[in-house]
Amino acid sequence: MRNKGVVVFLTVVITFLCLYYLSFTFVSSRVEQDAIDYATDQSGSLNLSKKQNYLDSIWNQPVYNLFGAEYTFKEVKENELSLGLDLQGGMHVVLEISPVDIIKGLSGNSQDPTFLAALQQAREMQKNSTNDYVSLFYKAFKDANPDKSLASLFTSAANKDRVKLTDSDDVVLAFLNTEVNSAIDRSFTILKTRIDQFGTSQPNIQRLQDKGRIQIEIPGADNPQRVRKLLQGVARLEFWEIVEPFDPQLSQSFAAINEFLVKEQNAKKPLAITDTNKDAIASPADTTQSALEKQLGQVRDSSITSLDSLRQATSSPLFSLMNQSAPFLYPVKDTAEINRILRRPEVRNLLPRTVGYFWDVKSDPKVTPGVEDIQLNFVNLGRAGKPLLTGEVINDARLDYDQFARPAVSMTMNAAGARSWAKITAAAASKQPQGRIAIVLDNYVYTAPNVQGEIPNGNSQISGSFELEEAKDLANVLKAGSLPAPTRIVEEAIVGPSLGKVAQNQGFISMACGLGLVVLFMVAYYSKGGWVANIALLFNIFFILGILAQLNAALTLPGIAGIVLTMGMAVDANVLIYERIKEEMLHGRKLRDAISQGYSHAFTTIFDSNLTTLITAVALFVLGQGPLKGFAIVLMIGIVTSFFSSVYISRVVVEWMVRKGDESKLSFDSPLARMVKKRREFDFIALRKKVYLVSTSITVIGFVLIAIQGLNLGVDFKGGRSYVVSFNQSVSPTEMKVALTQSFENSGLEVKTYDSDKVLKVTTSYLVDDESEAADDKVKAALIQGIQKFKGLEFVEHDTQVDDKHFTISSSSKVGATIADDIKGSAFEAGLASLVLIFIYILIRFKRWTYSAGAIVATVHDTLFVVASFGIARAFGISFEIDQVFVAALLTIIGYSINDTVIIFDRIREYLGFGATHDRAKVFNDAINNTLSRTLITSGTTLIVVVILLVFGGEVLRGFSFALFIGIMVGTFSSIFIAAPVVLDLESTSSKAKKTHQAKSRCIIQHTLPNQKADPWICLFL
Repeated sequence: MRNKGVVVFLTVVITFLCLYYLSFTFVSSRVEQDAIDYATDQSGSLNLSKKQNYLDSIWNQPVYNLFGAEYTFKEVKENELSLGLDLQGGMHVVLEISPVDIIKGLSGNSQDPTFLAALQQAREMQKNSTNDYVSLFYKAFKDANPDKSLASLFTSAANKDRVKLTDSDDVVLAFLNTEVNSAIDRSFTILKTRIDQFGTSQPNIQRLQDKGRIQIEIPGADNPQRVRKLLQGVARLEFWEIVEPFDPQLSQSFAAINEFLVKEQNAKKPLAITDTNKDAIASPADTTQSALEKQLGQVRDSSITSLDSLRQATSSPLFSLMNQSAPFLYPVKDTAEINRILRRPEVRNLLPRTVGYFWDVKSDPKVTPGVEDIQLNFVNLGRAGKPLLTGEVINDARLDYDQFARPAVSMTMNAAGARSWAKITAAAASKQPQGRIAIVLDNYVYTAPNVQGEIPNGNSQISGSFELEEAKDLANVLKAGSLPAPTRIVEEAIVGPSLGKVAQNQGFISMACGLGLVVLFMVAYYSKGGWVANIALLFNIFFILGILAQLNAALTLPGIAGIVLTMGMAVDANVLIYERIKEEMLHGRKLRDAISQGYSHAFTTIFDSNLTTLITAVALFVLGQGPLKGFAIVLMIGIVTSFFSSVYISRVVVEWMVRKGDESKLSFDSPLARMVKKRREFDFIALRKKVYLVSTSITVIGFVLIAIQGLNLGVDFKGGRSYVVSFNQSVSPTEMKVALTQSFENSGLEVKTYDSDKVLKVTTSYLVDDESEAADDKVKAALIQGIQKFKGLEFVEHDTQVDDKHFTISSSSKVGATIADDIKGSAFEAGLASLVLIFIYILIRFKRWTYSAGAIVATVHDTLFVVASFGIARAFGISFEIDQVFVAALLTIIGYSINDTVIIFDRIREYLGFGATHDRAKVFNDAINNTLSRTLITSGTTLIVVVILLVFGGEVLRGFSFALFIGIMVGTFSSIFIAAPVVLDLESTSSKAKKTHQAKSRCIIQHTLPNQKADPWICLFL
């Protein structure tokens, strides 16, 4: 083997990287367990709030020391392999920014009937369209007003210099799109700040490109109402006057606070005087208030030095925790302690009533490079406690550049704001030194610039050492008050911690059982070679988990399903290699030579099969949504790592075992393998037409049943709300459905058991078109009241409180009608893209369209057969839910079916390369027979782990597992009976057409050139 050293080097490097990143997961688990122990009382009851408070308190504290480098809990969580919400509980929310209110605001809240009608029409059109709202609004407006220009609606004082009455519709549309996108960016900035300050470990927020939506995941969130209020609250933009720390009144307060804290500390921890330090100890009384006042009363230029002296002269945390480089600049980890001090009534009473405080929104790396320090700002509240100005007075704010070509922000105000701003800036500029005005959003300071002079006309420029992105963010923040971007929740999922724990156990049990069975099978079938394959498999799983940790990806239940599926697929490559080695040995080669030839000949087939599966995984990742992306990430990583471990790592191990020519150390044969080998040849090609008929008939029957009874579509595809309700006793789904029908006003309703007869899943379309929070509360209240009336039980919030008299809602989900349409559309696009890309790749690889067509026919057959099987299963009372995870199963089936097909195609190509073209049917049949054992074994190993998923994977993965179970069996079936036979039939048809064309040509030539001869009967027939 060439480049063996490179393979070993890469394996060692990747292993160490995976160990490094996975170590954070182990540390995080230890800290989490400490939190659980802390929050569990003597009766064994876990207080979730207490646990979260513990984790929040150590968020910025060092918890891991690796080779001298200290990592805070926050850094540990950022680098760990985190669990998805479905495995640990929490809240998932997708927010949609309302472009209607943005466009209304840009029009100055115009009451033009044609304008309002166009907005309403666009809203209706959006339900059945993938186009953006601005385009739909323009279409609706022009359909009703073909001669009216858009500029007439948006020309106003607020839009001065941005929209002119003479502007074309294209210019105005560009303006509207820019403002809508700006509103989305602004909402993202605001929500990110709110989520980061939420007080929960490792929240995640991301913008969904091209959708105008923002996705948020909050692990451990146990108060959904608080989260909704936080996410949908109106942003508050305010301007406050900064009070500098050296202000005389403030400095006196600091001295008093410091004295109070020092006395309190010394009272709690009395000093022990010894002979060695007796003379060195100073009394707290030595640090007098007047001395402190003197230090704090210095001019601004020396304030940092004075505060530093104060910090060293006393043990008060208010000063001792302060950074030396600037006054009231604290490490992030200490902000909780400072907040605790300042919120104490005794301390608050010592501060002037007119002084408040706000923290900076984030640390400034220019002030303290490499250190996360946050500035504490003091502001003048005035007697009324109101800000100088609020965001409503701002007309516009945009990225600009100052006279030195540095990024800056230009801001304009309306007339009332400009008048107030002139007075505010004049007063601030007259101070010595110049005053500062803090720009505060949601109680966090984004910037506090110096005021250099009076600004009489409301046109201001904020400049400084901004980076380009910082200036853009500040411009977005300034527009938060004047042009609000209301958000609405279009998708929501809440998973309780108990349900997450159950899913976690089911996933890990599935993984362990799948791994165990695959290991046993490989050893039983390939003897010592099976152990090598198992070593490669363990490397593969280890690499997948390590790379997921490096990518900061979350491991979800569909992700675990992807790992379990990868286990079966990972040994496929070794099966192909081992079967090829055994063939080479049957041809008389020695073991070492057979190993070399086996790996070489199997490489192309393994590469082709893995690449086709990778194509479907990429399509799933690019076009899929929600859990599909998590599954696709695991699948993509698994394909790459399994290829490396099975093809390269296993070869290094195999060649090491036979390095000294001792072939007895390695064997690929076993009694089970010899028994399987003793089978007769089958004429698959002769059966193809019967198979076509039977398979088509079953598929048609399935789709007829679907047309009659429909499919059990989940809320992902039809919209609505779904709840998992937990009881302490068995409950009949049928009786529950009857009881809830009236509560939901006879709307669509489905009730079924969920893992056990004590847990039910309730899905309803009641108020499906109303995505408001009020509608959410109404549906939930209807569910609770219906159950209370039916069972006489009381509702409780937490799973731990469920008993014979109480029930709870363990999880819930909501998908709006619009986003459901998007999910269906993206699922269809992902499937279509996979088929097109596979067709193109097979065409390039095998250089004949018939191979591509055969592969696509087999793949489409498999997909339709699986869907039909769901219809047939429902006819027998077995109803599986069709959701996004089902789509992942279908796309996996597409990729997996192609695997087996490519193996057969490669063998056909190899045989045809030997010149065996005299009987193509025999060539095809021989290729199928000679690859039959590896086709069945590769499918069998994957089928083993799929059965494990079906049994142990839980209700969430039940439909996914069933689809894979049917898909793998029918995929193997189609690879043998459909893909290659279809290629043969297409080539035969093509050959006959070619001969007919040649015969026609000869007849035409005979007619024009009598000397040329052709069969008169053929010419007569033609």
